[in-house]
Amino acid sequence: MATQPRVSQTRSFSTVFLIEMWERFGYYGMAALLVLYMVQQLGFSDTQASLTWGAFAALVYAAPSIGGWIGDKVLGSRRSMTIGAMILGLGYLLLAIPNTGLFFLFASLGVIVVGNGMFKANAGNLVRHIYEGDDSKIDSAFTIYYMAVNIGSTISMLLTPWIKEHYGWHAAFLVCCVGLVLGLINYLFMRHTLDHVGSKPDNEPIHWNRLFAVLGTGVAVLFGVGYVLRHQQVARAFVYLAALVILGIFVYLIRNTQRNEKSGLIAALILTFQTILFFIFYQQMSTSLTLFALRNVDWNQSLFGAHLFSWQPAQYQALNPIWIMILSPILAVVYTRLGKHGRDLPIAGKFALGFAVVAIGFFIYGISGRFAVDGKISSWFMIWGYGFYSLGELLVSGLGLAMIARYVPARMGGFMMGAYFVATGLSQYLGSVVATLASVPQNITDPVQTLPMYTKLFMELGVVAIGGTLIAIALLPLMKRLSTTHSAQGDEQEAFVPAAARTVGAES
Repeated sequence: MATQPRVSQTRSFSTVFLIEMWERFGYYGMAALLVLYMVQQLGFSDTQASLTWGAFAALVYAAPSIGGWIGDKVLGSRRSMTIGAMILGLGYLLLAIPNTGLFFLFASLGVIVVGNGMFKANAGNLVRHIYEGDDSKIDSAFTIYYMAVNIGSTISMLLTPWIKEHYGWHAAFLVCCVGLVLGLINYLFMRHTLDHVGSKPDNEPIHWNRLFAVLGTGVAVLFGVGYVLRHQQVARAFVYLAALVILGIFVYLIRNTQRNEKSGLIAALILTFQTILFFIFYQQMSTSLTLFALRNVDWNQSLFGAHLFSWQPAQYQALNPIWIMILSPILAVVYTRLGKHGRDLPIAGKFALGFAVVAIGFFIYGISGRFAVDGKISSWFMIWGYGFYSLGELLVSGLGLAMIARYVPARMGGFMMGAYFVATGLSQYLGSVVATLASVPQNITDPVQTLPMYTKLFMELGVVAIGGTLIAIALLPLMKRLSTTHSAQGDEQEAFVPAAARTVGAES
């Protein structure tokens, strides 16, 4: 009996690429609106909206560390990804229902956290499985996969604010759900291209008891998420506990691991702290920068005095993925040329440079107030500020998982990847706490009064970023010694660095 021809890697990859693109379309379309929805529609204070978003984002980032384990050991990566996409679609559908009750909002966000946890890690794992053992193609595959994130997020961040303006909030959230439905329909027709790809449980008949156990746990998590989001003291306690656990994990591993692995773990610990600092800046995009765009930015985009078009406040967030798509190939060419001449910067050096350009971005926002007219600044300040901000993301966040893959021993790589995502979630919450420093009292609506509140915060963040740059530079000699020691030990992890480096964009 003749065996069926093996499906090409490209066709298998296209299946995951398309559902990832639609999933990011849904998530970022929702993310662009959520803080504004809480402030403008539900009457949240700036502080309440920022902290609720921060706790939600922290849980969204932490959940894949559990979802990845479920995909690997319990249900299978393919099944987990598909179930996650369905749950996410349900979450956006709940947001689309005209119900402004807080319980309903928090339940909807809980569903999204559960769905994201099931989807995110498993979609990336399927790409890794497709090209497993083919290092010559995996770099380009993850680069294209990263583009799926930016394509989906750019379109949705431009579209959903427009839908909201013309048809209302709930219609905009419904568009996010429709995106997931389209992605799932497409996956239904293409799923056969992944029949040979996945984790061990994918090749076994479905264990219904496991599925019901996972779904039952998901329901419990849903209510747990709602409780955490409703009670900020609980959210804060979880964040501090997570920080202690992550620090404890590193200390335990450094003290108890083999001697020849200590240098790599110490380097990873240092760079993890620097990554946490970066994500505090990154979180401003959904919080303080979005509220700044709402109150103190002239939405009319002009060039040489000619009016081009008008923005919606939430649409400024689309500048991040747009700049990422513009800068990524440029940065890739620069890295290649530096590498050919033996001048490529080490990861620690790129982190230092990343903080420096982030500082420039926030100083642009900060000085914009000096050129304001009646409390409103030109959109060009947002465009160029986001440009430097996004370059910093590529230099720091874009190398976070590469750092873990490079310095952490293979036998603890998966565990440390999960810890890294939890650390990233922690920093999302801390970034929201920072954003509350520019919270505008609800009785103040004059742009002239709100402007200095934001520009003061942005100048202070610029100064903090300069501090991060100086610390990163001061640590360069130590990082060089640790990296040299680690490289001399012939760590076999280095072969996996390029693949991991490409996965970070998909988590941002």
